[in-house]
Amino acid sequence: MENNSTGNESGFFKKNPVLKIKEFRSFLCIRFGLIFALNMQITIIFYWIYHLTSNKLALGGVGLSEVIPAITFSFFAGHFVDLNEKRKMVLLCLSAYILLGLSLFVLTTPYALERLGIQYTLYSVYALVFCGGAIRSFMGPSVFSLFGLVVPRKNYANATSWSSMAWQTGSVLGPLAAGILIAFNGITMGMAAVVFIELLLLIPMLSIGVKPILKKEREPILQSLTQGIRFVVKTPELLGAQLLDMFSVLFGGAVALLPVYQKEILMVDEVGYGILRAAPGIGALITLGILAFLPLRTNPGKKLFVAVGGFAISIIIFGISKNFYLSFFMLMFSGMFDAVSVVIRSTILQLVTPDHMRGRVASVNTMFVSSSNELGDFESGVMAHWLGTVRAVVVGGCLTLGVVAVTFFSAPQLRRFGFHEEEKTE
Repeated sequence: MENNSTGNESGFFKKNPVLKIKEFRSFLCIRFGLIFALNMQITIIFYWIYHLTSNKLALGGVGLSEVIPAITFSFFAGHFVDLNEKRKMVLLCLSAYILLGLSLFVLTTPYALERLGIQYTLYSVYALVFCGGAIRSFMGPSVFSLFGLVVPRKNYANATSWSSMAWQTGSVLGPLAAGILIAFNGITMGMAAVVFIELLLLIPMLSIGVKPILKKEREPILQSLTQGIRFVVKTPELLGAQLLDMFSVLFGGAVALLPVYQKEILMVDEVGYGILRAAPGIGALITLGILAFLPLRTNPGKKLFVAVGGFAISIIIFGISKNFYLSFFMLMFSGMFDAVSVVIRSTILQLVTPDHMRGRVASVNTMFVSSSNELGDFESGVMAHWLGTVRAVVVGGCLTLGVVAVTFFSAPQLRRFGFHEEEKTE
């Protein structure tokens, strides 16, 4: 029995060698814990804002408040991340998130609402979400750069699957935990839980050692800032993947409208809302679990197009569904397709990016991809206000299919991209 167990364990680590690296395990804890806490936080914010205002545009305002600083500060964040020690940058960002969480916790107390009123409470939430967008513009490049320093290059694909799995696990459990806490303990306790989790993340953060600074020359800041953009523009497979994801998320984002579906269309309680919010993450987690053992090795470029097309179709069906179970499964399928897209796109990004430019290229990635989530939230809120909730989601899904078709024929390098061919060129 013991010999078989040892054999199975060694086989497991042979397929997943990155899990032997202690610092990578700490990295996974941070990756999981932070996205768990931030998903709890944003789920509570969306629920709180809609039940305070009953205004769909107010939901769009949350996304707009985060995307403006996320894009603006990203122009500078990558430059500073490349010039500074990566562990310190992640630690500073985590500390800023803790202060942000404490501020939101205070704002959700009955005393604060009584003193400020609904209107000023809303403005205060937008201001704090704005600060969160600024923090994220630095956190994204810092985490991306730290990843490249704790994982050997040959293990990037395997490490990306585990990193994405940790991220998606947090994405699944965070909204679900938020829905349960809202239902049983209220919004204020949910925000308190966010702060507690972020404080716990200081433990694995401090177990990661100080890393070398790979970029030491200090060229003029404007020259440095434009290098990341020029690199992405001159790398067709990377540019195609970024544009495909940006527009698909921009048009296909339906999560921001879940409070409307919960209250007006599907008629479910707070726990049901948390389940729906977690559904894409559940699907992604299932897919990433499979990909960790059966990694994508052939035709990743073509599979990326199939995945984004499947995502769009899932969103369209979700949009017209009035059945809770069908809606749940469509959101779950959207997460499954999106997980394939995330792994392929993230691996392309890791493989083609030089070590000394990781911060700047990751900042461009934030502008292209990450910010499209919040722009998608804003677009969903505006479209729902103009067209109605169902039409807004369906039109968004159809536009995503159009983006897939245009990118497929205009980005041949992305269609032909292969992981192994890229690794051999290094």
